[in-house]
Amino acid sequence: MKERYQEDLEGVLSQYPVRVTGIRTESYKEKKGVWWIETPGGYKILKKHSNSDKTLYFIIAAVEYLQSRGILMPGIIPAADGRKYVISDNSCFVLSEAISGVNPSYNSREQLKRVVQELAKLHRASEGFVPPKDSKPRVHIGNCPDTYNARMEKLEGYYALEEGSAGHDEFGEIILEEFPHFLQRIRESIDGFEGSYYRQWFEKAQRNGYLCHQDFAAGNLILTDAGELYVLDIDSITLDLPIRDIRKLLLKVMKKRGGWDLSLTTDMLAWYQQENPLEQQQWQVLKWELMYPHLFEGIMTKYYEKREKTWTVAKYLRRLKEMTAVEKTIGQVLDGFDALIRQQI
Repeated sequence: MKERYQEDLEGVLSQYPVRVTGIRTESYKEKKGVWWIETPGGYKILKKHSNSDKTLYFIIAAVEYLQSRGILMPGIIPAADGRKYVISDNSCFVLSEAISGVNPSYNSREQLKRVVQELAKLHRASEGFVPPKDSKPRVHIGNCPDTYNARMEKLEGYYALEEGSAGHDEFGEIILEEFPHFLQRIRESIDGFEGSYYRQWFEKAQRNGYLCHQDFAAGNLILTDAGELYVLDIDSITLDLPIRDIRKLLLKVMKKRGGWDLSLTTDMLAWYQQENPLEQQQWQVLKWELMYPHLFEGIMTKYYEKREKTWTVAKYLRRLKEMTAVEKTIGQVLDGFDALIRQQI
């Protein structure tokens, strides 16, 4: 049975110099989608972006800059008129080459090392990037303390709401018990940022340029049969310091393991340092980024904002317990962070 699409995919694809023999949906949401496009020359990938055309212009410029500096990413296929994307019904579509291979595994020490070092290479390659004048860059750089203050106020509001309720379910009971501890960590994180090298670093970065992928995870990487590592899904690329990506990758790996591993954390930072050396004062900023309880905050806000419409109460509760358990194992890393960093420099 032929698939039906809300979008005029045939109309979009007609603007490209390719002969389409089949279309298969990979994923679809109202504002974005991914389709496998079969052609006589092999598969291509068509993506519908939720970004505006000016933000997409920034994203494509960032991709091309990174590619020019050695980062492997799927090649963008220009439309017949030379444009890098096609606009249809107020949405932007990009056609790119499909890359064959497998996602690297965090369970393989060698593959994890490759992932960490590729992230470091991406950060090093991004230095000097200047967004095009007519683009709309995505910018996170310099806003950590302000952002975390705003998040803290929101979390305190949810806690007060729970505290004032006449009765509490098991999720609420855990929040009442655990939130004061995590609130203290949030305050220490914000104070740490304010007293660290963070402000000077982002001022330097504004002059030199830094890009963060924002979702540099195994699922967005492809290891080919030839041993090449390709970086995919750059929709969220942003201007920011490297610590955002480093923190996110660390959290993904440690969450998969069910808790923080001091030895593996040390190795991951050492692997990064080999490819993109950071100064001790820059590494120190990462401590305050890790101090902030991102996993706990994430599940708490999802629950009170009911962001996951399909999740049951039981699933919310299970995730809360899992994230709280992982967060509580980071103490060994934070306590030994200064010594850990001295090993890298």
